[in-house]
Amino acid sequence: MEGRGSSFVKNGELRLPPGFRFHPTDEELVAQYLKRKVFSCPLPASFIPEVDICKSDPWDLPGDLEQERYFFSTREAKYPNGNRSNRATNSGYWKATGLDKHIATSKGHQLIGMKKTLVFYRGKPPYGSRTDWIMHEYRLVSHSHLLPMQNWVLCRIFFKRRAPANAKNVLLDHNSHSASASEAFTISHEGSNSKVVFYDFLAQNRADLNRVPPPASSTSGTSGITTESDEHEDSSSCNSFPFFR
Repeated sequence: MEGRGSSFVKNGELRLPPGFRFHPTDEELVAQYLKRKVFSCPLPASFIPEVDICKSDPWDLPGDLEQERYFFSTREAKYPNGNRSNRATNSGYWKATGLDKHIATSKGHQLIGMKKTLVFYRGKPPYGSRTDWIMHEYRLVSHSHLLPMQNWVLCRIFFKRRAPANAKNVLLDHNSHSASASEAFTISHEGSNSKVVFYDFLAQNRADLNRVPPPASSTSGTSGITTESDEHEDSSSCNSFPFFR
C-alpha cells in the first residue's frame, strides 16, 4: 500500500490497485475509520468517500454494484426535536430490521460502536415493497459524551444474492430419492392401528446358500470335490470370529 492518508477514491468511487481488496472487520471500521473520521484524525487510507446516502437510491450510489461499498455519511433528523433519522430516498426508504449489534474491541471487550441493519423498500411507507439491498450502518459510542456535533456514520451497502431458483427443485429431488429408498417396508392401516410389514429380500439368497450341493460327478477330479466335513470346518473357522456370531 502507499503511505498513510493516500487516496484511492476518484469521483466518489473506490479504485484499488489490481489484487487489492478492502474487507475490514466491524471493529476496524469503527475504531480505525469511523472514530478517526469523527475526531478529524488522519485515516489509515482514503478508501471511503463521503456521500449523502439518502440523496440517491442504492443502485445509483458510486462504486461497483457487484461489490460491497463503503460510505461516510451524516444522519439527518426526521423531526426537528426528535432522534429518528430521515432515511427516505428518491424511490423508497431504508427500514431498520432486527436489533442493533454491539461492536467491542477484541482486547478488553470495550464497547466502541453499534451496528444497525437496514433493508431498502421501494415506494412510500408503510406500503413499500422489500428489495434485496442491505445496509449496515455503524455509529460511534462514546462513554465521555464528547462526540462532535456532526453526526457521522459509516455505511456498508451491498446487494444480497438470493439462492438459485432451482435450489428448491434439487431439494425435492433429494427427498424423492429418500422416499424411494424407504420403499423396503410398507405400512398398512387397520382401523386405528398401524402395522409395519418388513420384506426380507435376502431370505431367498440365504435359502440358496443353505442348500446341500448335489453330489459331484464321478468323472470330476478330486480337486473339485467338497465334502461335508470340509464345509463344517469352514463354518467353524468363520464362527470363531465374534463378528459373525
